[in-house]
Amino acid sequence: MKDRRRVGDLSIEELERVLSVRRAAVRADRLRRYRDAGRALPGNTELEAAEGEHQPTGWQWLRLGRVGNALLAIVEIGAVVGLIYFGYQLWADRNLLNREAQAVMQAGVVTQAPTPSITAVVLPGGHTPPNAAGGAQFNEAEIPEHLRPLVQAPQPISIPPTPGPRQAVRIQISSIGVDAAVVRGDSWEQLKKGVGQQLGTTDPGQAGNLVLSAHNDIFGEIFRSLDKLQPGDTVTLQTTVEKFNYRITGSQVVEPTDVRVLSSTTAPTLTLISCYPYLVDNKRIVVFAELVPGS
Repeated sequence: MKDRRRVGDLSIEELERVLSVRRAAVRADRLRRYRDAGRALPGNTELEAAEGEHQPTGWQWLRLGRVGNALLAIVEIGAVVGLIYFGYQLWADRNLLNREAQAVMQAGVVTQAPTPSITAVVLPGGHTPPNAAGGAQFNEAEIPEHLRPLVQAPQPISIPPTPGPRQAVRIQISSIGVDAAVVRGDSWEQLKKGVGQQLGTTDPGQAGNLVLSAHNDIFGEIFRSLDKLQPGDTVTLQTTVEKFNYRITGSQVVEPTDVRVLSSTTAPTLTLISCYPYLVDNKRIVVFAELVPGS
């Protein structure tokens, strides 16, 4: 008996059966036309029938879509988790590298036994006279014999620090006509450039002993007349921002190894050093000064 119900009254399963029957009829009609025209290949009937039997239904398509969406969600979640893990690994690796680098740097700063310093046993500025055989050069003979290998061995290149705003950059002593630049360090090379401040000594105006040295008969003879200074004479030290006046309190001729004049002080003091006598240079002239209050 023919079913006269409307399409809207049919269930999903019934509609799927109707569609399946309709598709089968359409395929059968197509195959019949192909066979009448001689265009159908042997075996196509069974193949078409098999394909028709395995066509997914509407519910099957819906289930497949849900499975596909679930798989895509799993893939997306996995990708996000992978990115988070990758980022964490980068962060952890960077921290590990930083810790290793810090450990290497700390390991490189090895606390060693103090090495005897040339400036600790010999006053700065020593050299042979310019009229001696070979001319003026660093005077190794002043150095105690047991320390000479340290001088003769290759020494690391030391770059003096750039002066800060509190460090001396110029010295003026009007009574003996001195107006010269002050450089950091009192090595042979530094004293070619001007008056050298011994590294580690205090800044102008600060408590402690500020030590300056220069040559008397070479490289401009800056301290040529240092021995002519008298108590009461003024020495002016200039930084990049201010000036400080020191008053001469006395002077003394000492041996090159009389390093007690380098000793630190509690008051703001100044010590000026040069070779002595002129063109002999086997001793040192040392001039002492103190900060003028309020300068």
